[in-house]
Amino acid sequence: MALPVALQFYSVRDEAEKDFFGTLEKIKDMGYQGVEFAGLFGHSPSEIKKECERIGITPISAHVPLDDMIADIEGTVKAYKEIGCEYIAVPYVTEERRPGAEKFDETVEYIKKIGEECNKNSMTLLYHNHDFEFKKIDGEYGLDMLYRLVSADLLKTELDVCWVNVGGEDPANFVLKYSGRAPVVHLKDFVMKGKDKPKKLYDLIGIDDESGEKEDEDAFSFKPVGYGVQDMPSILDASVKAGAKWVVVEQDQPDKGNTPMNAAKMSREYLKKLGW
Repeated sequence: MALPVALQFYSVRDEAEKDFFGTLEKIKDMGYQGVEFAGLFGHSPSEIKKECERIGITPISAHVPLDDMIADIEGTVKAYKEIGCEYIAVPYVTEERRPGAEKFDETVEYIKKIGEECNKNSMTLLYHNHDFEFKKIDGEYGLDMLYRLVSADLLKTELDVCWVNVGGEDPANFVLKYSGRAPVVHLKDFVMKGKDKPKKLYDLIGIDDESGEKEDEDAFSFKPVGYGVQDMPSILDASVKAGAKWVVVEQDQPDKGNTPMNAAKMSREYLKKLGW
């Protein structure tokens, strides 16, 4: 059984900024059945809904900065409901909001409120992890702590398999661990030199490192799905067994010598070869 495949629009953000709907058409032509937004680039929810229907692509979800949601929980949820999204995802949390940090308890309460508002609108709130949630607090991963403190009816997982791997866990096993709570799985591939994580890893996802340290530019690289170290067949099998409804391809930056659109195409072609 193959699940439908979406593309996280952040992967092609520069193209989307120049030609939002033309880029949607191109990824539809590649064989993506859905899209997960990361910003609306000035377009209205009604316009996006209309164009998605015209193109024939499903707007499954959106990454929305947590602080933006907190500023207007009801308005944010209703906007993405109007587009037709089934999910909204918390894409990242700043250091003070992470498990064990000063604003973590506050963050948990906000996530509960957003989850409740999503439920009122027949939507589901997701949390998209990185690797920092795999630091243990009193023997428990921060990510597991979050999912323990916020009930499954208010928050589901959007496990990013790259960051699960970088965090030290087997991605397929970790997806299975959250069976029944894993409706969307992020497919992301990579290569990394050695076993030590690069010090400036988050530069790669657009989060500036101001340390001034130089890093080997080949220490870590995102790759199209199927072109890195990940055991994608096992991850895909686990996604099905865990009850996922969608898998989402994401490549934060193209690998050296590649382009965002070609990387997205390579990922989709690889999945097609596996029958997806």
